[in-house]
Amino acid sequence: MGTALFSLMALGILVLDQLSKLIIVRSLGLGQTLPVIPGVFNLVYVLNPGAAFGFLASLPDGVRNPFFVLISVAAAVLIIMYHARHLRSQVLPSLALGMILGGAIGNLIDRLRYGMVIDFLDFYLDRHHWPAFNVADSAISVGVSLMVLDMLLEWWWERGAEAGGPKTSGAKQKTE
Repeated sequence: MGTALFSLMALGILVLDQLSKLIIVRSLGLGQTLPVIPGVFNLVYVLNPGAAFGFLASLPDGVRNPFFVLISVAAAVLIIMYHARHLRSQVLPSLALGMILGGAIGNLIDRLRYGMVIDFLDFYLDRHHWPAFNVADSAISVGVSLMVLDMLLEWWWERGAEAGGPKTSGAKQKTE
């Protein structure tokens, strides 16, 4: 069950990410903004040469893009291997790693096609904007948060087991 969830989540995130970016590219001009909720949320079409929040965007193209492609491919391979070896039957970590994998591949596709990542979600209050992001970024963030939650649940259950409480984590129940 965990392997199916992992695969379906990764594929679903990848499709949603690429479809949403395609809609933005076809609907807006580069740099164009479309207000959705005035004072809170816009759709924008921007290209991000760096990582999250433009991190390392100032590196030369010849270094930056190969670096991010290599990191993305390595991360995808490690996620798949780790899931296959350790988490195949665990639901929450399978969903979380599927989200991270789908997001990583979604942004990797952009880097291979454009040399940059398409971002389009722009949240703000007054003149204070959160850096624009996309579905892949959101999936990676939520996936990492779910992994942290799973680790905390595991710690809590193990702590309870030491005190004579439950012996297995609800988050770690086998499903296969």
